[in-house]
Amino acid sequence: MLDPRMDNDLQAFFTVVTWTVWVAFAADLAIRLALVPRGHRAEYAIRHWYDVALVVVPMLRPLRMLRLLALVRILDRSAANSLAGRVLVYVSGAAAVSVGLGALAVLDAEQDATGANITTFGDAVWWACTTVTTVGYGDHFPVTLEGRVVAVVLMVVGIGLVGAVTASVATWLIGRAQAERESSLD
Repeated sequence: MLDPRMDNDLQAFFTVVTWTVWVAFAADLAIRLALVPRGHRAEYAIRHWYDVALVVVPMLRPLRMLRLLALVRILDRSAANSLAGRVLVYVSGAAAVSVGLGALAVLDAEQDATGANITTFGDAVWWACTTVTTVGYGDHFPVTLEGRVVAVVLMVVGIGLVGAVTASVATWLIGRAQAERESSLD
């Protein structure tokens, strides 16, 4: 069950997202089972019991998030040829995790505080995005000590992420310029 304090539109959105993801996983499993030769489908299902369990047992659905690790490994392999590509993958992942955890932490600290202006998950995500990108519009801000500590951590993470992206782009540009210079000398 979703949080009763969440507004109805957001609950409906997350319900649609949840069912869409479930349908995608069920379709993926059905297609993989259909591609296995007829006599080996049961063996395949037993060997991939966790995929079957994720589709069949609703309470295990949050474990589907572990599939993101496989996606990260694939992205890491595809970006392994360049430092800039690896940095981009890791920075994107760190930014997403930072925004998500920062939003949850500040919402937990702020939602019931007197004078708080971060009272919904949407507000918290917006605040976290503007904070980690170092934009900080000021329309939402923490009023509790815990919220402000989260803000400082998120600001430091944001500055580090911007620095990593800047260094990665600079490294890529220098590498390209050096490769062009070497090819013109040959």
